[in-house]
Amino acid sequence: MNDCNPESYKLGQRVHSANDARRIGTVKYVGEVQGYSGTWLGVDWDYGNGKHDGSINGVRYFQAKSQKSGSFVRVHNLSPGISLPEALRVRYRGESSKEEEDEMYVLSASNKHVSIELVGKDKIQDKFSKFEELTSAALPYLGVSSPGANIGTIVTNLKELDLTGNLLSDWKDIGAIGEQLPALAVLNLSNNLMSKEVTGLPQLKSIRILVLNCTGVNWMQVEILKHSLPALEELHLMGNSISEITPVSSPIVQGFDNLQLLNLEDNCIAEWSEILKLCQIRSLEQLYLNKNNLNRIYYPNNDTIHELVSAHESHEESYLPFQNLCCLLLGSNMIEDLASIDSLDSFPKLMDIRLSENPVSDPGRGGISRFAIIARLGKIKILNGSEVSPRERKESEIRYVRLVMSKLHDNPEEIKRLHPRFGELKEFHGIEDERPSTGSAGDQKMSSGLISIILKCVAASIGEKPLLTKKLPPSTTVGKLKILCESFFKLKSIKPKLFLQEEGSPLPLLLDDEMASLMDLGIGNESTILVDDES
Repeated sequence: MNDCNPESYKLGQRVHSANDARRIGTVKYVGEVQGYSGTWLGVDWDYGNGKHDGSINGVRYFQAKSQKSGSFVRVHNLSPGISLPEALRVRYRGESSKEEEDEMYVLSASNKHVSIELVGKDKIQDKFSKFEELTSAALPYLGVSSPGANIGTIVTNLKELDLTGNLLSDWKDIGAIGEQLPALAVLNLSNNLMSKEVTGLPQLKSIRILVLNCTGVNWMQVEILKHSLPALEELHLMGNSISEITPVSSPIVQGFDNLQLLNLEDNCIAEWSEILKLCQIRSLEQLYLNKNNLNRIYYPNNDTIHELVSAHESHEESYLPFQNLCCLLLGSNMIEDLASIDSLDSFPKLMDIRLSENPVSDPGRGGISRFAIIARLGKIKILNGSEVSPRERKESEIRYVRLVMSKLHDNPEEIKRLHPRFGELKEFHGIEDERPSTGSAGDQKMSSGLISIILKCVAASIGEKPLLTKKLPPSTTVGKLKILCESFFKLKSIKPKLFLQEEGSPLPLLLDDEMASLMDLGIGNESTILVDDES
């Protein structure tokens, strides 16, 4: 729909290109432009696909958010959008083009496209033409700009609604949609630039999942929204540049009595103290913090707890910080200290952790391997998306203890300080201190201490080779092992490159320190070493 009267457009109104519903922007100027006839609309485009910053020929008409996000457009080249009922008719009653069918998907909570498989298209269209049978509607990038009238009489049983990438911005419109759809439980408003003013929002008692990814909301708005969402179980706030958690009238976040999952991925939170403000949401089970700027984490001690809650109520056992948190995703942050890793064991119910793409979990950046993380954290059952099996835990803990013993065997105080679980693991697995031996007993000890490793050739230039199992002293260095591989696989003029394949890790670990021994690297029995070439 095109409105050809430029005066009907308001400053701040959301619009899209008449030829491309995905090219969305905000009206910043309505009027004349020097040197050009007629009335123009100045638009600041969301994704920077404009021509200037709001000024032309030395005259500023508006301030765009970037150097190339603004442009002047004739009114017939813009669309103010359509109503929600119109979008439903376009999607489910009209004949869809091939391009539209390719775009038929729902958006998952993590913002991934999940395609809808069209089986028996004619039957589906026939079914959906009876709107009362529609329980889920996906209307992404259709230019929806208003709730329209009588939605509740059109889609009487709608429970899930995906409005990703439309032109909605007024919270009153969201309230109107919610009021007219009393069964609506899941609402996705991702990529709608929402107003900073949260007003006119009624009680939306049926909404359980609200997705506000890339909507420009901040935590102060969230604090206002929570009063209208008493049944909310999942809240997704990805990509909103949130840097602070700002509770209203208290130092900690209160309310959210049913909130189980909070997704704050891809934001700008740098201080763990901001996250601690969430610690009294007692129903919270999953907290997603991937892709922020966190450099350390810790579990609050009693003093910190008292400071957080003393302004409201005395601390009781039932108010343990993060008392029901079982999943914490911290991937792609800047965590680099082992104390942060160790603190995760203090969370009462934490079992599922993501630490990938942090310096502390990257041996290439001075971090530790998967087996060492497993050994340091006694309660985790899932690490970086992979299950920690009982066998992997046992092997990781034994390997870790032997590695620590090889490095700090004569400094018990240092071991206790740097490796809090060492003593517990050493006793649990019955690992005895190694004592120097002489004579035949020493030879026997050396023989029994050999490590059995599996060598697997993966280089295309070397060709297919059978797996080799070799017993080697723990003191064997990476450089020595490379020389042995040249002999084992009869390599000529090919320099091998070695990788450690660890259970549960998606990528093998490059062994590039030629002076490091198998023991230094924590390589234990039945470890698999991949042999590649340098090219």
